Amino acid sequence: MPLAVGGLRLASGVSFLVAPEKANRMWGDKEPPSPTAALLLRSMGYRDALIGGLLAWASLRGRPTRGWLLASAGADAADLVGGMSVHRDLPRSQQVIGLGGAAVGIGIGLWGAFRRS
Repeated sequence: MPLAVGGLRLASGVSFLVAPEKANRMWGDKEPPSPTAALLLRSMGYRDALIGGLLAWASLRGRPTRGWLLASAGADAADLVGGMSVHRDLPRSQQVIGLGGAAVGIGIGLWGAFRRS
């Protein structure tokens, strides 16, 4: 499970680094991002690629993954809290995909971190 979560987070992060506009559309935004939004998308991409890559790497090496799963849940919690502050301004697609995805990510990260090995 940690390998799958890490791989997905790594792939998501890389997609925001390689093609932030396309990745942004996949997460529910129909409009092209402003330069500031593109910067933030790339920053999110670096964060997700780092956390996902290190989670996958730890899993492949048989190392503890709990801390990386908590970091993954924490990143999603930050996205959810930040997204809630602009919830009313987001189109419905972003409310469902972006905020819903963050909520699911928090649950998976916490479940993975606290499951019995």
